[in-house]
Amino acid sequence: MADRKPRIRKAPPTREIVESQAQPVQAVKPSRLSFLKPLFRLFGFIFMPFKKVLSWILPRYFINAWREVRQVTWPSRRETWRLTLAVFIFAIIFGGLAAGVDKGIDEFFKRVILK
Repeated sequence: MADRKPRIRKAPPTREIVESQAQPVQAVKPSRLSFLKPLFRLFGFIFMPFKKVLSWILPRYFINAWREVRQVTWPSRRETWRLTLAVFIFAIIFGGLAAGVDKGIDEFFKRVILK
């Protein structure tokens, strides 16, 4: 985890920055229904009455969840394998401990209580 750089949002350019160095800033937010734009171009007269209905059907939760997923910094392949190996090792150790405690309690019941 330490080998990743933290994701930092860039501030919009200030007036002091020379025009040639300024980064373009996205001024318009994409629409929630931007994936339907090609269909609207072809069959706009049919879909226009349904645009408001579709925006009601798509819950705000799913739209925000998709935006969050797009912002995730995914781990590298090496880091994924390392973490997967750690989970397997932990599962084997914990399973062995649980089996040992189970065997011990079983022997205790057989020798002391069920005698």
